Amino acid sequence: MKLAFFDDYKLGVVTGDSVVDVSDAVKDIPRLGPQDVIRGVIENFGQLKGKLADAAAKGKGVPLSQVRLRSPVPKPAHIVCMAVNYMEDGTLPEPAPINAFLKTSNTVIGNGDTMVLPDMAASVFEGEAELAVVIGKHARNVKAADAMNYIFGYTNFIDGSARGVVPPTNVFYQMKSRDTFAPIGPWIVTADEVKDPHKLAVKLTNNGDTMQSFNTDDMAHKIPRCIEWVSAIHALEPGDIVATGTNHRGLHPFMDGDKIELSIESVGTLKINVRDDLKRTWARITRLKHKESGAQGVHTPQIGGKYAPAK
Repeated sequence: MKLAFFDDYKLGVVTGDSVVDVSDAVKDIPRLGPQDVIRGVIENFGQLKGKLADAAAKGKGVPLSQVRLRSPVPKPAHIVCMAVNYMEDGTLPEPAPINAFLKTSNTVIGNGDTMVLPDMAASVFEGEAELAVVIGKHARNVKAADAMNYIFGYTNFIDGSARGVVPPTNVFYQMKSRDTFAPIGPWIVTADEVKDPHKLAVKLTNNGDTMQSFNTDDMAHKIPRCIEWVSAIHALEPGDIVATGTNHRGLHPFMDGDKIELSIESVGTLKINVRDDLKRTWARITRLKHKESGAQGVHTPQIGGKYAPAK
């Protein structure tokens, strides 16, 4: 089942190219906002699944092209992002030590929304294509052997990043938790519809050009290990996000006017826009191409706009 929020956060079930409003089926879930609704659905899915399926079968679908899709998890309590969690197409000699960082819930935007690049002296802005796990039940000290039972579903996730921030002792909070830096969506695909989350093709395009293309089979620390490790540090709750990391070789500058599409096999396609009021520019080149060119640094330098190095 594909669950989505659309327009004024109506809960919908996506079938084909349409979405059916199933809000009446969940009207008894106590709520202050849409996150309470999706958490209630996740927590009680065993009882609600048939009711939602019946409502979707009887309801009238609206074409997806005629609605505004929202983030399916608008305000998760935790957004945990695994760091350096790919073998970079098998080019790393061994996995990096398992590591992660948090993003705040204010970073979340949905399908069709805009990532806004802030006025700050970052060396480059990037967005990382990632498969995200949506947690299905309270998880604390979960063993890897049991971890897949704690997954409700999967969604697309773009980890917005401002690289090269200063001072270097205060990096991840500044670079990762900017408003709009966590696009999520377009819906949640329940776990039963994804045969193997470790064998999914991931592709991110920028203005139609493929920039990232990799498979989740290159993941260094697999999803059960990630859940085991994170839940040993703090509890995860229904509706929380664990983003599983990216292959960095295709990372490239995000710039004003960019139209980004992230497609993950069996999950769907998330589309966002990028806006930079300062109109800063970089060469459109991936990290891999930059490295192969023999140039210095991890990524291509800024060439135009505010904060560009003096010539």
